[in-house]
Amino acid sequence: MEKEGRYIYCIIADREPKTFGRLGIGGRQDELYTICLDDIAMVVSNSPIIEYSVSRENLLAHERAIEEVMKEYTVLPVRFGTIVENEEKIKKISEKEYDRFKGLLNKFEGKRELGLKAIFKEDAIFMDILERYEEIRVLKEKIAKLPSNVSYYQSIDIGRLVEQALEKEKGRCKEEIWDILMPMAEDIKINPTYGERMIINAAFLVNKDKEGEFDQNVQKLDARYGDKIKFKYIGTVPPFNFVNLVINTEEILMPIK
Repeated sequence: MEKEGRYIYCIIADREPKTFGRLGIGGRQDELYTICLDDIAMVVSNSPIIEYSVSRENLLAHERAIEEVMKEYTVLPVRFGTIVENEEKIKKISEKEYDRFKGLLNKFEGKRELGLKAIFKEDAIFMDILERYEEIRVLKEKIAKLPSNVSYYQSIDIGRLVEQALEKEKGRCKEEIWDILMPMAEDIKINPTYGERMIINAAFLVNKDKEGEFDQNVQKLDARYGDKIKFKYIGTVPPFNFVNLVINTEEILMPIK
């Protein structure tokens, strides 16, 4: 029989024991509850001491639990799959790392993570390039009049020119998006883009009193560029991009950003 431990989801500021519902990882419907030390608490559930697979189901369970806690508290997410043997061990870790946890809770108090992806709409951006770049438009019209057996190399040339124009347009739009959104952010995490049409893939750490203004500015960007750019806006999620505590049974490592 597998030994029972405590799966850790996040850290919050609270003195009183609290429960958050049967949202525990692993499908057993274990209750989420807090283990407190002074005015900080770890949110945990009972769990067998096992290595959880990095599956969509398990990752979603981990994230949903943290999101539920975030409805009421500032949270410090703990890395997926963190299990400690017992409550006594959790209290020892909390005592050892109290100052660090407290400092991070103060740092993230009242802040929200907001995610934004900006992607060129395929047909729209290429029509826009034809309108903006005369050299490409003229070459395309020339190629259209040539037999297919003699237009091969010209097609390669136009492909290269379109690629260069696309990168130029991405840079121009990216700069304008940054100019509008960056002044409202306490911190920004720029994540890798994928595909040739993605302009921005970023997370913004925003004070809650500026969240409404940030929302309005994203709407303004959509109104300005919506005919050629698709904005994927993810509002108010735990600050996974800015803090992800790594805990083992012996020590706490520095937060990973």
